[in-house]
Amino acid sequence: MKKALFFILSVVCLFLPATGHAQEKTDSVRVLFIGNSFTHVNDVPKTVQKIAASQGMNMAYTQFTPGGYYLAGHVKNNDLIRAIKQGGWDYVVIQEQSAAPAIPTEVVLHNTYPAAHTLDSLVLAYNQNAKVVFYMTWGHKDGCQEEVDNYPLIYTYDGMQDRLRISYLEMAYRNNAWCAPVGMAWQRVRNERPDYVLYAPDRSHPSPLGSYLASNVIFSTIYQQPYQTKEIMDFSPEQAEYIQQVAQQTVFGNLKLLNIEK
Repeated sequence: MKKALFFILSVVCLFLPATGHAQEKTDSVRVLFIGNSFTHVNDVPKTVQKIAASQGMNMAYTQFTPGGYYLAGHVKNNDLIRAIKQGGWDYVVIQEQSAAPAIPTEVVLHNTYPAAHTLDSLVLAYNQNAKVVFYMTWGHKDGCQEEVDNYPLIYTYDGMQDRLRISYLEMAYRNNAWCAPVGMAWQRVRNERPDYVLYAPDRSHPSPLGSYLASNVIFSTIYQQPYQTKEIMDFSPEQAEYIQQVAQQTVFGNLKLLNIEK
């Protein structure tokens, strides 16, 4: 009887709540997502979790992703700060507002980089073994939708994407963090498969396929091993396989650039 009771208690104790998002096992990888609608539209964290589960991996997550948020706003969010200080995070994925890292360098230096460093430092202070991953986003479809005077560099998609790429990589380098190169993978898909719809109708947010690409890039960045998943959402097997391969090739082919491999 005692053995049976011990077995039941042991099984029950394996499962802990993950703020309503997942049932977490004690051996789970725990991921905190910090960002805005570019993360929560189409529920990127949930898709990453499903891809992980398809590979036999347990992943629990929490997300702080209110629409339109900047990192400068996140550093003042007491609920987020409390969640970070509770500890136990293995990875913290950080995504800035879509245009903020693309605007003139002096503004990024003044606004984005300090907030990114504050969050990174806070994570490491309370989660000694955690790894911060900066989630590189993509350029708006026709160039930056926000008006930036006298900065024509970002008036096109390619120009905006180049600025985002540099800023996110520099955030990774400055903080000894990793970079999830979603924007780089996005650019490749745009070039190779212009028939694939990556954008929502607003021409900046991700379509379901765009979010699927982001999810596969983030999964590849965290787990760093080749995979093939049957978690293909509502896409054709051929389309999903292409997206999975682009995600993996973009990550595994740029480990030094992404600050993953020294």
